[in-house]
Amino acid sequence: MIYGRRRRALRAVFHPIRAMQALFVAASFLAAAAPARAESFDAFVAGLWPDASKAGVSRATFDKAMGGIKPNYKLPDLALPGKPKVDNTGQAEFTKTAADYISKPYMEKLSAQGRTFFAQYKVALKAIEKKTGVDPYILVAIWGRETAYGSHDLPHDAIEVLATLAYTGRRKEMFRNELIAALRMLDMGVARTDMKSSWAGAVGLTQFMPTEYLKYADDGDGDGKTDIWRSIPDALASAARQLEGKGWKRGQGWGYEVVYGRSADCSLEGPPDERPIAKWIDLGFKRSDGKPFTKAQAAEVAYLMSPAGTYGPQFLASENFKVIRLYNTSDLYALFVGHLSDRIRGGGDFATPWADFAQPRTRTVHDLQERLKALGYPMDKIDGKIGSNTRKQIGLYQKANGLKIDCWPSEAVLNHANAKAER
Repeated sequence: MIYGRRRRALRAVFHPIRAMQALFVAASFLAAAAPARAESFDAFVAGLWPDASKAGVSRATFDKAMGGIKPNYKLPDLALPGKPKVDNTGQAEFTKTAADYISKPYMEKLSAQGRTFFAQYKVALKAIEKKTGVDPYILVAIWGRETAYGSHDLPHDAIEVLATLAYTGRRKEMFRNELIAALRMLDMGVARTDMKSSWAGAVGLTQFMPTEYLKYADDGDGDGKTDIWRSIPDALASAARQLEGKGWKRGQGWGYEVVYGRSADCSLEGPPDERPIAKWIDLGFKRSDGKPFTKAQAAEVAYLMSPAGTYGPQFLASENFKVIRLYNTSDLYALFVGHLSDRIRGGGDFATPWADFAQPRTRTVHDLQERLKALGYPMDKIDGKIGSNTRKQIGLYQKANGLKIDCWPSEAVLNHANAKAER
């Protein structure tokens, strides 16, 4: 599971005097970058040892791994003075439009590579499918998304990353557990040089968080070892075991692109409104490819998923879509994987094209979530991320107030909600 994968570059051109001013400001920022908390990083490390020891980590492993580690304050998702509380940098799933994230040229490239990859590893993939029930095309799609078929190198040191996020990240307890799991991996014999990671500490070819590695790592090539760094069958088998462990339904797909039925709109989106596909058929929903749902498909439970509101294709997302989301908690990630798997299998582009629409600012989404919650619309999270519940509640607000129902956050909807709250 991965929380972010993008490098960013910041270019600036300075007048000589302004350059000196900028250097002074930068130095001041770095001096103030350490988190505003009573506990020093050294004290944090010392306080970590009792929990690591209880988890079975040896003192020698702990000292060798943590000795000399310093926090990396350049990582995303840190709680630092002056850093915005709403920060989705590093997460393309929440900063790109669906059309950009699921770019047609990129999908065409990855699907062609995926078909070659599938043919090369067909024997291993079929064996994994027989063992776990997980669709092998989904595994190849995950491989393509996570590694670009082996061309993506993880840039960070996992121990440094996890220690930083456990010390001053926004989800300290979670990353503390991941750090201890990473130390356990070292104690089990994983080479320190293998612990290269994403900015959130995910390691290996299919980017496993350490706790997931300890739970699901599997020997896919039958050599008696588990090596998710060099053995492609091991990495694929481990990913399959993870999906199986999270509830993968054998023999079912990930979902179906659909067209709306009568008297239905995007405010029906989300898991709380899931129902058997037969009930969606009763509402007039049809597969966008014109094929009828089979009897078995009609019995599947699914929910409406509208990743761009009304500005793009609509989907009935199955239980297996939810499982892919547990691999990486993003609608767009799961849709990317599902759609890529269909293309590798021989399918084509979406039937409904993406409209030309803008990705709202993270702050706009955050403030709209906050305002809708104050107006009585249930918001499980106020985080600036456009998930299914956020889109649903926007749609319900638009419907209740006679606005155009597009289920998409915008300054116009935020201004309307602010004005309503002031009345």
